[in-house]
Amino acid sequence: MRRAFALTLLAVLTLLWSSPLRGQQPMSMQEYSRRSAKLDKKQQKANKKAAKRQEKAQKKAAKAQQKSIEKQRKADAKANRRIQRSES
Repeated sequence: MRRAFALTLLAVLTLLWSSPLRGQQPMSMQEYSRRSAKLDKKQQKANKKAAKRQEKAQKKAAKAQQKSIEKQRKADAKANRRIQRSES
């Protein structure tokens, strides 16, 4: 009984997947415009998001560079003070 049910179910599913749900109809000009506008909007959103990420990364890199420069200045000042003390 189970085998018959499984075989029937498999046959039905195979027929359903093999037959198209609806025929491929050519797009109307309005549908084409609508899809095009939707894709354009999606692309603009993706571009804006990518630009935002890039700007954030640049700010982070600039901040890290400034921090590194400040750290180097402090190290140089400390070294200069040691040299002056040793000379005295």
